Amino acid sequence: MSQQPIGVVGAGTMGQGIAQVLVTSGFDIKLYDVADEQLERARAAIDKGLGKLVTKEKLSDADREAALARLDTTTALDALRDCEVIIEAAPEQPALKEKLFRDLSRLSHEAILASNTSSLSLTRLAAVCERPERVVGMHFFNPVPVLKLVEVIRAEQTSDATVSRIEKLAADLGKTAVPVGDSPGFAVNRLLVPMINEAAFLVQEGAATPEAVDEAMKLGAAHPMGPLALGDLIGLDVCLAIMEVLQDGFGDPKYRPCPLLKRMVDAGYLGRKSGRGFHVYS
Repeated sequence: MSQQPIGVVGAGTMGQGIAQVLVTSGFDIKLYDVADEQLERARAAIDKGLGKLVTKEKLSDADREAALARLDTTTALDALRDCEVIIEAAPEQPALKEKLFRDLSRLSHEAILASNTSSLSLTRLAAVCERPERVVGMHFFNPVPVLKLVEVIRAEQTSDATVSRIEKLAADLGKTAVPVGDSPGFAVNRLLVPMINEAAFLVQEGAATPEAVDEAMKLGAAHPMGPLALGDLIGLDVCLAIMEVLQDGFGDPKYRPCPLLKRMVDAGYLGRKSGRGFHVYS
């Protein structure tokens, strides 16, 4: 295992999950965010997640303490200079991600820059970097400690060596890497999020309640979670952003975001993280 740390950019839900899996797997990491308060919340969330593993006897108390000791947090992007791999998990905003990749590529010419983007073009991100062959998609799924899939997305510029290194890292984390082309939404979200969007249309039209939609899909299609509950878990703002990327990328009206979904995001009803989405959470 490399002695160089791994960087994680963004301490939100996905960044927290990625960081937890990395430290649990024995990697030293540097978790970056612009706000100290967010880093404090992230450390508390990771500590809580590790505590659940101890309760389930999947981790010892000593291993928990060792994992926490491998977690270093910082508000200085320059602190990631010596990282071998930097995984970006910032909000799904193209301008923000492009700026981060431009800055990171200048910071370290040797690091592999992996984006956790759920839908944006890796080729476009790579194009702003000084070494585009070292840019790749590494798309984890929420909750990261539980779900085994990592979509590995090759940009037009990505080298074979970069893909191989990320596939090995995914394996080291106990994940299964699935190669996917650089197409809007990649594989899972191109299939999944339009289903969530169509479920929102059902509610908007009064055809079914959110509870009825979710129960029908659990009982009739053997889904472990209904589409609207899943949308709440993902974040309705994230779902909307993915639909907008699909609509822009393909120009096909079938990817039109549901107006109800737009109104809910405007109202701040984002799902579990805000306490209210299609369902209400305590």
